[in-house]
Formats: sequence, structure tokens, C-alpha cells
Amino acid sequence: MRLIPTLGWMLAGESDEPLDERLLPLLEAIAGSSSLAAAVAARGISYRAAWGLLRECEHKFGSPLVDLERGRGARLTATGEALLRAQKTAAQRLARILPGLTIDVGPKARDTKPAVPIRLRVAASHDLALAAWSEALPSTAGIELDLAVMGSLHALREFAEGRAQIAGFHVPIGRSEVDRAPFLRWLSARRDRLIRFVDREQGLILPRGNPAHVKSFRDLAARRLRFVNRQRGSGTRLLIDRLIDDAKVDASALNGYGTEEFTHPAVAAIVASGGADAGFGLRAAAADYGLAFVPLVRERYFLAVRTKEPEKAPVARLIEALRSPEFGRLARRLPGYDAAGAGSVTGLEALTPAPRARSASP
Repeated sequence: MRLIPTLGWMLAGESDEPLDERLLPLLEAIAGSSSLAAAVAARGISYRAAWGLLRECEHKFGSPLVDLERGRGARLTATGEALLRAQKTAAQRLARILPGLTIDVGPKARDTKPAVPIRLRVAASHDLALAAWSEALPSTAGIELDLAVMGSLHALREFAEGRAQIAGFHVPIGRSEVDRAPFLRWLSARRDRLIRFVDREQGLILPRGNPAHVKSFRDLAARRLRFVNRQRGSGTRLLIDRLIDDAKVDASALNGYGTEEFTHPAVAAIVASGGADAGFGLRAAAADYGLAFVPLVRERYFLAVRTKEPEKAPVARLIEALRSPEFGRLARRLPGYDAAGAGSVTGLEALTPAPRARSASP
């Protein structure tokens, strides 16, 4: 084991309160990705915790650290940039004062070399289980996911064009072939295989207690309630549009149809803050904010890989980790999630609904 000196910051005052150690890594991730959702996935904290941390620090500093503009991602304010510059300057000075200083402790410490995780490039639709699991993989399976969060169709395009080794996307269970056609465009039955990840529940996210007694998209349109949508190209946006069409609701009748957010927690946060009367997303995101939830669809999340990859490391290790009891426990902690069948490998036939049995002729 090695001990390495690190920097710590303190808010000078009567109590000399230490700065939350999660803040600067979060700011660094936001600066690199221009997305709060991508930053929290990279740093392994919940969207809600990150939101609360930024608001708490804004109060303490008397100035916002991050500018969160709905539908346009995130960027650091002048204060946030000043904090990052100070961190980098201090780190450089520490390195000059204590060049290469580490301390080996414990038996045979000098003979132990930390294993370097194998990296996999993953383009994936936002998912709470995937974000949490990616943080656990380096220590449990020796795999590190270089995770880029984007819409399902964008992820599949990155995969099809060779810019990602794995694509994460989700499809509704038990619906028609029309719902799967946009995804099949980027997949090849000969070239690709699917790894089952999780099943999850999506529906309407509403204020606590559902004061407007909403049960459907038709209720939202009829009552002109403010709706927050998901971004175009995401699997959830495709699902929303199909559900609206099924309900025979004109998109223009939805107050806020053009208002877009990029993740499930972002939608829940907008509803929780009173910025919208309703959204659509994961049951787990609604539960995280104590919001009401009306289930509408169960869906299956898949990881697409090339045909030969399941036989090779590190994808074989990744599959083994998915089949482990640890992953099952992780998924069960998220309301609306089910990890049954996780790690099973199938062809593209898994995307085709089973044909309905014909009724017997009288």
C-alpha cells in the first residue's frame, strides 16, 4: 500500500470548515464534459447529491459555481473557474516541493504493484445502474468504462461507426416492431451481439402526492400542465413520442413539449423544484426526489458488442460481473429495476417481440 499526499481546502472563518472533497473533482468533470449528468456519472455521485452540493457551495461562496442552462448543459462560472485554477496551481507547487514523495506501508508493500484496469470505450444512454456499476468495476473486475453519456441512437451510431466498443440503449418490452426500427438501423445481425443489462420502469414523474391526479399524457394536455421533455435522439424521447401518438395527443397540445432535459435525474429535479408540473422518466429518479410516479412502460436495457467480443477479455469479465450477486444487489437498490437475466448474450432477435398467439377459430 502507498500513501500519497493530497490537497485539502478549508473555508476560513469562525469554524474553519473543510471544503467538501467532492466539489473540485466535480467541477473538473463539468469543465471537461459541459454536462452535469456526464460529470456525476464520471465521479460516481448521484445527480441529486451533486445538485445539493453545488447549491450549498453557492450559498457559502455567495456566488454560483456552475451555470446550468436548461437544455444546453453546464459550464463553470468565473468563481468555479477560479477555484479550479487555484487547485491546479497549488497541486503544481506541492509537486515541486515534494517531488515523487510517497510512503510504502504494510507487509511487502514495495513488492505490490497496483493492477491497471482494462479500459472499454462505452457510448450509452443515461442509466442510474450503469453509472453506479461503472464505478465499482475497476476494483471488482479490473475493468474501467470510459463512459460517454448520450442518447440511445447517438450511442448506437458511435458503435456502428467504430468509435465505441460498447453501446448502451433501451427498448420498450412487448411493444411493436415500429418501436425497434430506429435502433435496428445501426445494428447488424451478423456483426453484433446483445448483452442483457437491466429491465427498468418508466412513466410520468409528478409532484409529491400527484395533486392534479394525472394518469396519462391526455390528462397533461387537457389540463395544460407544464411538461419537461427529453432531448431529441434519446430512447426516452422516442418512447414519449410513441406514447403521445398512441394516446392521440397532438404534441403541440403539451405545454412544454419543446423544453428538453438530458437525463432522468435532471427531469426529476425540474419537477421537484417546481419548474414543471410533470416529466417522464425512471421510477428510480422519481423516488430519489420523493416524487409521485405513474408507471406506463417497462423496458429492457442492452449493451451492444461485436460478435466475437463476449469470448474475449475484458468483455468476458464484464459479463461475469453482470452475472454476479453484487450486481443484483446494486440493481435491487434502485426502485423499478430488475437484474434478472443480466449478463445473458443474445442475437438481435431479442429486440423482436414474440408473436401473439392466435385465438382458436370457433
